[in-house]
Amino acid sequence: MTALSLARALCAGEPLDAAAFETLLAESTEETDALLKGAAVRVRKEIYGNSVFVRGLIEISNVCKNDCYYCGIRRSNRCADRYRLTKQQILDCADEGYRLGFRTFVLQSGEDGALTDDFLCDLIEKIKTSHLDCAVTLSLGERSKKSYQMLFDAGADRYLLRHETATKAHYEKLHPPALSFDNRIQCLYTLREIGYQVGAGFMVGSPFQTKADLARDLCFIRDFAPDMCGIGPFIPHKDTPFAQYPQGALSETLRLLSIIRLLKPNILLPATTALGTIHPLGRELGIEAGANVVMPNLSPVDVRKKYALYDNKICTGEESAQCKDCLSRRIESIGYEVVVDRGDIKKEPVSSHAEE
Repeated sequence: MTALSLARALCAGEPLDAAAFETLLAESTEETDALLKGAAVRVRKEIYGNSVFVRGLIEISNVCKNDCYYCGIRRSNRCADRYRLTKQQILDCADEGYRLGFRTFVLQSGEDGALTDDFLCDLIEKIKTSHLDCAVTLSLGERSKKSYQMLFDAGADRYLLRHETATKAHYEKLHPPALSFDNRIQCLYTLREIGYQVGAGFMVGSPFQTKADLARDLCFIRDFAPDMCGIGPFIPHKDTPFAQYPQGALSETLRLLSIIRLLKPNILLPATTALGTIHPLGRELGIEAGANVVMPNLSPVDVRKKYALYDNKICTGEESAQCKDCLSRRIESIGYEVVVDRGDIKKEPVSSHAEE
C-alpha cells in the first residue's frame, strides 16, 4: 500500500502493523500529512472540543544518578549547576500556581536519591490537602514498586515516564549499561497496575533512530494505550556525548502527534516545550496537529536555566504569571481555549474515527 492509502486507512480507524507505520513515516508527503492532521484535529474536537489543558510544571531537582548520553543533567556533566528545591519552595510554587488557576501540578526531576519516599509523600499530601480540587502528576523516573505504591497512596494521580524508545537495541545506544530497557518498560506496567493515570513517550530524531524504531514506538503506544504520551524532537545538549548530532525534525514530530491522536483519540497529548524551542510557533503547530496539553513552567526563575535537558530551552526567564498568560494568548490566537481544571482523560466516543 502507498503512504496515502495507509493514511486513509488510519484515518478510517483501520489497524496498521509495524511495516505499514514504517512505510507511512518513510514515504509521507504534504498530502498525507494534511490528511492525518485534519483527521487528528477532528477526532480530538469530538472528545475535547477546543479545550487545551494547562499543567503547572515544577522542576524540583536537576540532580540525577543516571548518565543517559543525550541528557544535559546527566551525572557526568560537571558543567551542570545543580540545585534541589526545598519542600517549602515547591509548596510555594504550587500555591502560586493555584492562584493563577492551575489545577494540575507536574513535579519533575532527575533521579535524585535525596527525593526519598518520605519527603515526596509528605509533599504530595500537603499539596493535595491545601488544594483539594487539584491533581498531582509525578515525573521522577524509575523507582521501585513499593515507592510507586507509597506515592500513589499519598495522593499522586498521574505518573509520566517516557519509554524513550520501544526498540531494545536503540535504547542501549542511548543509555549506559547500568540502565535496563526491560526495567523501563516494566515500570510502566507497574504504574498502571497500581492505578496511576500513566504517561509514556519518546524522542523524535534521537541518534541512531530509524523509521522502523518509530514504527515500533507507535505499536507500543497503540498496544499499551497510555493515558498520556509526551513526544518531542531530540535537541542536543552541548555538554553530552550527543552534542554534535542533529536535532529532530519539526515535520516528523507533528506527523507523529497526529498519528498518535488517531491511534488513541482520547489521549492527553502535550505540545511540548521542545517543540516551542525548535520553532517559534512549535507549540501552536503541535495543537493544530492534534495535541491538547501545554505545561507552563512554575519553577522559580532562578533555577529554570539550570534544568537544561537540552540547549536553548525557552521560557527560562519568565515569571509564572507571564509564562501562563503568554501561552494562553498564543493558544487563543489559533482558536483554542485554555482550560484550567484537572484535565482528566475523557472517554472515547464510538464515532471518533469516522471521516467527514
